[in-house]
Amino acid sequence: MKATVVTSAPHPTVPHQEPVESAILPTYARADVTFERGEGVWLISDTGERYLDFGAGIAVNALGHAHPHLVAALTEQAQKVWHTSNLFQMPGGERLARRLVDTTFADTVFFTNSGAEALECAIKMARKYHSANGEPNRYRIITVEGAFHGRTLATIAAGGQKKYLEGFGPKVDGFDQVPFGDPEALLAAIGPDTAAILVEPIQGEGGIRPFPAATLRELRRLCDEKGLLLMFDEVQTGVGRTGKLFAHEWAGVTPDIMAVAKGIGGGFPMGACLATAEAGKGMTAGVHGTTFGGNPLAMAVGNAVLDVVLEEGFLERVAAAGLLLRQRLAELIDRHPRVIEEVRGEGLLLGLKVRGSLADMVTALRAQKLLTIPAGDNVVRLLPPLIVSDEEIRDAVRRIDAACSALERGQSPAAAE
Repeated sequence: MKATVVTSAPHPTVPHQEPVESAILPTYARADVTFERGEGVWLISDTGERYLDFGAGIAVNALGHAHPHLVAALTEQAQKVWHTSNLFQMPGGERLARRLVDTTFADTVFFTNSGAEALECAIKMARKYHSANGEPNRYRIITVEGAFHGRTLATIAAGGQKKYLEGFGPKVDGFDQVPFGDPEALLAAIGPDTAAILVEPIQGEGGIRPFPAATLRELRRLCDEKGLLLMFDEVQTGVGRTGKLFAHEWAGVTPDIMAVAKGIGGGFPMGACLATAEAGKGMTAGVHGTTFGGNPLAMAVGNAVLDVVLEEGFLERVAAAGLLLRQRLAELIDRHPRVIEEVRGEGLLLGLKVRGSLADMVTALRAQKLLTIPAGDNVVRLLPPLIVSDEEIRDAVRRIDAACSALERGQSPAAAE
């Protein structure tokens, strides 16, 4: 079958402008494209080109761009109160916390501004729990190689990846990494000072690597046996991304502590740390805090996201969309075995393990006006908004097909753009 190269409509001519040196700290190698607006699963650049967004701001824009319910909720709240601080009552936060508690394992919620902050809260909570039980020596947390838990000093130590640790001085103590898929190493890592085990049910940055359901169940058993807390990082996998509200539900297990972010704000910066009452018993007044976390704007958007995600049939639709996308991607392996090696993931958290240059693949896809996210293990992440239609899925697959054909012909991805 000959691939059809997808092209965009002509766009208006933009006056030439001399490049201006950016005043932003250069910690990102940004693509040379600027988006000025979005519509659902689509982003429109400042030159009028339409891109199919299968990155969703790294799994953040769960309901796509400019979702009318989210826009209305934010606009309404913005006309009332933006910020008061956590020194006063937060009705929107109380409502959102109650909804999260009622639909999960948790008894209590702490709102944050990001996933990294949610993980910081989780780490502190696990340590404080054992201290409250008279065992302050139990502060060490077992994590898995390839994980990504954030960019703070504690969370880069938890992730353990050299590229994020290098140059920042001594690694924060208290984290013991074990290889992915090595239960014997994990068991051997448990000692008298171990407080908890922290995993992502599906590693995102690590290359869309799912933990088998049996492994998650074994972790739960181990934690119960050894008196450890089981902590899940569902920053990327949560809020419907896999077709369940949270990915651990597929395994039929529950954690003691869970960090969430990204999709819960639908594009507005927010996160949350959820816990059982027992796990959170050490987090009393004054031991932890946040200035912006849980502010009225974030709570309005978070409640609006749940309005949609908890609608009857929504999660089932995500699961069906994920199955369709996975099936169509599997067909591409047969057509392009020299480019694509494997399809991974669950729901609308999927990855293509590619042969050859990952950067070339991402660039070739962008040349087809399809936005994706690179990950570890030579994997391209496909993370469309959860509202993606079947036709948009088929459109994306056609663009991937065209990108693979271009790479097979040896066409320069940069030249194709």
